[in-house]
Amino acid sequence: MKKSGSGTTCAVVGCKNSRKHLNEWLDRECYDHKPATKRQCPCTPLFTFFRKPDSDMESRTWLKALNVKKPPRNVFVCSYHFVDKKPTKDNPFPELWLGYNRTPQPKRRQLTQRTTASPQIKKRRLESEDSPETCQPACEAEPATPKFRDAQTQWEDPSHVDHMYCSTTPSVKVDKATQCEAEMGPTVTSTMVIDYARSRLYTGVRMVQFFTLVTVLLPFSKPSITLPVVDQILMTLMKLKLNLILGDIAHRFNVSTSMASIVISHWIDVMGEQFKVLIPWLPRETIRATMPLSFQMNYPQTTCIIDCAESAMQRATNHDSRSDTFSQYKSRNTVKYLVAVAPNGLIMFISDAYAGRSSDKFITMDSGFLDYLRAGDEVMADRGFTIRDLLDERRVSLNIPAFTYRRNQLTNEETTRTRRVANVRIHVERAIQRLKVFKILSQTVPISMAPKLDNILTICAGLVNLKSPLIRVPREV
Repeated sequence: MKKSGSGTTCAVVGCKNSRKHLNEWLDRECYDHKPATKRQCPCTPLFTFFRKPDSDMESRTWLKALNVKKPPRNVFVCSYHFVDKKPTKDNPFPELWLGYNRTPQPKRRQLTQRTTASPQIKKRRLESEDSPETCQPACEAEPATPKFRDAQTQWEDPSHVDHMYCSTTPSVKVDKATQCEAEMGPTVTSTMVIDYARSRLYTGVRMVQFFTLVTVLLPFSKPSITLPVVDQILMTLMKLKLNLILGDIAHRFNVSTSMASIVISHWIDVMGEQFKVLIPWLPRETIRATMPLSFQMNYPQTTCIIDCAESAMQRATNHDSRSDTFSQYKSRNTVKYLVAVAPNGLIMFISDAYAGRSSDKFITMDSGFLDYLRAGDEVMADRGFTIRDLLDERRVSLNIPAFTYRRNQLTNEETTRTRRVANVRIHVERAIQRLKVFKILSQTVPISMAPKLDNILTICAGLVNLKSPLIRVPREV
């Protein structure tokens, strides 16, 4: 069990933030306020430490959240573990990345490697001893070999590189991907060659859109991570698109598994916040102007089509959580989320993830979807959305298929109307299908990704909206 946290290191298990690292970061030169250091410039510190409160009740809550069996006398926690980056009135206790499922790794002992001279160097030493005219220190002929190797340090012996004349390297065809990378500069140079086909396979978007995302997200990168930013974003999108395990991703990018986890966790949080602008609620005039013919003929007042989708969830060990996430409809543990689609196919709203046991009406009330509706709008939904009373308060009409309540069968008019509704309501099913192209949502979501699931839904919906529209808008003649 971790015994640090007495003011020099964060008390959370597995956290490496310390005052030593903070002081080293503060002594660096600030690129925005040269030649001042980060200690002198007005930039926000990398992280700050907060001491455990003195009151008995709050102190016990802190220790319970940290889950440390033998806490030190003075407990300090860094700002990474607070929702608001500091203790606030709404979130006074550490809640994020507390490391319960991660055992602390033992410190590795540094090994000293003894360098042995090659036969050529030994021969030169003997020749230099025999001929005093050409006496030269033998140490100058030896290549400098570092004594210690760090896990994240990549180096190669220059003596081997200079004499590899017959080494064959595969020739890479210069395409638009490498051209885009060259224009962006060495800051976003990728170690993986991306073309059009691989961009669709790995990220779900086109290559030009991918490099545009890299350029927009470049200011949000961590300076402490030496991996190129384009590789960090590619690594994150590969996790969402292909749902690869961390070991496979770490092997592809030649990094450690812990580094891959840190990078993916960081960019999921950043993209979840920045991709909200990619899910806009369209004005009523734009919806009417881009409405397909199938809606214009029968349902010209439709504002959006809504439906709830479910993704399989790994069973939790806690019995209450397991009971809440069990879906009777899917007969397994799931998470549920609401999707609202415009008639032209654009995703205008996606809710947070709810337990699979939640009803459609509860998610509609709690997700904030009703706040986007205005008087005169029309919502199209399935039979399970019994929300007519909620919409009547806002003077919004609801269009759902007819019920056979206390009747044997539907009338001819009701059957025709139900078929017309089903014919156009299929667009929301297609939007959900495009969402589940990202295998993180179509496969079983691991329990470790549950805290990130809200941001994952936002990212996937934003990437779906970046693609070219699948519903063609009729042109005016």
